[in-house]
Amino acid sequence: MTKIKICGLTRIEDIEAVNIAMPDYIGFVFVEGRKRTVTSRSALSLKERLNKNIKAVGVFLDNDIKEIEKISNNGIIDIVQLHGSEDEEYIRKLKSRVDLPVIKAVSVRTKEDILSAQTLSADYLLLDTYKKGIIGGTGESFDWSMIPELDKLFFLAGGLNEGNIGEALSCGAYALDISSGAETDGKKDINKIINIVRKVRGD
Repeated sequence: MTKIKICGLTRIEDIEAVNIAMPDYIGFVFVEGRKRTVTSRSALSLKERLNKNIKAVGVFLDNDIKEIEKISNNGIIDIVQLHGSEDEEYIRKLKSRVDLPVIKAVSVRTKEDILSAQTLSADYLLLDTYKKGIIGGTGESFDWSMIPELDKLFFLAGGLNEGNIGEALSCGAYALDISSGAETDGKKDINKIINIVRKVRGD
């Protein structure tokens, strides 16, 4: 069954919502200057309230590996997501210092972008929309027909919402990653989160 990740949690109310809906993953964004950014201290407080069966993903963008290592060792996250220009050397160095699975995001322009990323030593890929000057959080989807058969499991992101979940489920993704599509007026919406999780699971 396709798994579901609700990304960009920032408030106790968000944690309460996902504890009811029970997605497989949630995401904390540790990227400066983003509207959904959290500090390690606030993320720890939120993680302590999170249902133990939901895994927390830490989203990073070209962060210093020491910072990721510190957040990982403090038990704040269960998985590392790299959303910047991190290359194979960076990923290998990170994996030598952090004993957590790694997701590498790919800004998709062509099928070749996806195929070349498959050679990286990350445990998962995350396929997201390419938009010049913007890395992640575009709220727009890309042409899913470009996704080739992949050996590596992948998360599908970019513009997912209640309206296109059915189509997204046919793309063969290991998990669907939703952020703005689970919000109303820029804040996580418990009803949208519950409906999204139900649709993904066929309830």
